[in-house]
Amino acid sequence: MSYQVIARKYRPAQFSELISQEHVRTTLENAITQGRIAHGYILSGQRGTGKTTVARIIARCLNCVKGPTPQPCGECASCKEIAGGSSVDVIEIDAASNRGINEMRELRENVRYRPARDRFKVFIVDEAHQITSEAFNALLKTLEEPPDWVVFILCTTESHKIPVTITSRCQQFSFRSVDFAELVARMRWICEQEGISTDDEVLGILAHSGEGSVRDSLSALDQAIACCGMTLNAGDVRELMGLFSLESLRHVAEALQSSDAKQMLEIVGELERNGRSLHHFCRELARYFRNLLVSRITGQETRLIAASAAEQARLLETAREFSEEDLTRYLQLTLDLYKDMQTSLQPRLHLEIGLMRLVHAGRLASLEQLLAGGSLPAGSGAPPPRPAAALPTPAPQPVRTGPSPFEKDSARRPAVTTAPAPAAQPAPVLPAQPAPVLVADAPPWDSAPAAATPQRTPAPAVAPKAAPASIPATPAAVAAPGGDLRATLIATLEDLERPHAVDNLEQALVELANGELVITVPPSAASMLVFFETDLTQAAQKMCGRSTRVRIVKGEASTAPVTRSASGPKKSSEDQEAEQRAMSDPAVQSFREAFPAAEIRQVRNLKE
Repeated sequence: MSYQVIARKYRPAQFSELISQEHVRTTLENAITQGRIAHGYILSGQRGTGKTTVARIIARCLNCVKGPTPQPCGECASCKEIAGGSSVDVIEIDAASNRGINEMRELRENVRYRPARDRFKVFIVDEAHQITSEAFNALLKTLEEPPDWVVFILCTTESHKIPVTITSRCQQFSFRSVDFAELVARMRWICEQEGISTDDEVLGILAHSGEGSVRDSLSALDQAIACCGMTLNAGDVRELMGLFSLESLRHVAEALQSSDAKQMLEIVGELERNGRSLHHFCRELARYFRNLLVSRITGQETRLIAASAAEQARLLETAREFSEEDLTRYLQLTLDLYKDMQTSLQPRLHLEIGLMRLVHAGRLASLEQLLAGGSLPAGSGAPPPRPAAALPTPAPQPVRTGPSPFEKDSARRPAVTTAPAPAAQPAPVLPAQPAPVLVADAPPWDSAPAAATPQRTPAPAVAPKAAPASIPATPAAVAAPGGDLRATLIATLEDLERPHAVDNLEQALVELANGELVITVPPSAASMLVFFETDLTQAAQKMCGRSTRVRIVKGEASTAPVTRSASGPKKSSEDQEAEQRAMSDPAVQSFREAFPAAEIRQVRNLKE
């Protein structure tokens, strides 16, 4: 007699032998006992959880000589033929190879004939999701109103692919993944029946390789017996299955704990020398970080981790060395690495880079730590903060309250080069009409780095281009020195509550020439001042008492800092009180200590 594999030899023959499917067993036993037998069932779930086995048990319960009964005898001819797959009245169809409309028409013709011997004619359709839409439509009417002696059982791993018109005519049972502890107990009982010497660690490895599938786990057990004989050793079985031990994965955790990038590279080199699969290692590493995270959260042995009690104890010991935030970050980075390695032509390089990212991620400090301690943690590897004076403060994003310059027509948009002005004509003063802002070219801004010339002597101020011929050329009629005009312009903008326009005048040279307000600024500031056309025009009109043209020139400007007015916009007593409460808040004080170069521009009361 030929050898029969363990998965077939110990296949359940009754409902009482099923594991982890109590909801299915209880419902079907009660239905058969009460005589409420449906004409169609859909059994769905992952592979190896007992769908086809339950379909055969249903057929035995219905056709047993003592039936219909929830406990078939297993001794009558009908029970034996169904168990052996040779029953005439129990027809098993593989939908993967019989998925067309012709096969369904043949099945529909076969339905009309009564059973040859048994009580019911049972059709078991395996992999039912592969049946075509046309074939399902051909079976639709027969499935809805079959003869009294016909029962359809559709088994599938992808129930979402079965049409709704079919599922609505059947009772659907969803099979669960088999519990780890129950699967280990089942394999322990099988090993006792077969005389196999083993331990819980070996059984845990086999159950882990099956990933919740009884058939896959029993197939792995059969393979391990063939390899190792009647005594199973954990190391040999793990190497046979291609799995990695907790100790080998713990090396990664130790390298992360000590921020040892060299050890990470040595781990990859060891895997490469031993011919281990780098993709498999990355997948197992992601599972390892997931188990560490679950152990860190629960703090005790849990059924959420598919591992033995001894392995869970070691996981918990390692998890206590990391925080939940670190483990979450490691898990996400490992999942991204595994995704990238699926299409990588150089998996070793990808794995090395990914492990380096894990090391660097462990050196990051959270914002809460910075606020609490006021400095970076020791050994973080981050450079010391540079002096605030050496870091240029970027200009804040402008917030406009008036119309956007991009909403104007093309004739009103500011140009990079000076456009010829119309012929000079005496025009009446129109205070309500804003004057356009012109941007003119000047000699390029000196972009020499500060490190090369620590004490750079500013170049002489570059005079703006001569006015067009239409404007009378007169000597520079400067009403006041440039610094005073700039201070006046800044004070006027602050009175108008335009602080963002003031921020771009830090290196501005302001002159009044030929009836125009000329503002000479670096190119970066010139591109930003264009957005404050309306603000500058209103400020110039308020300064001069009449409509004044504003012209922006890109070139060398003043290096004096902006001097804001001491008073600034007037604040109400409520605003001042809200600002004092905000500045005295411990969180705000900690934040200012951690970031001394930061500036608080506005305090707003959220209760308003």
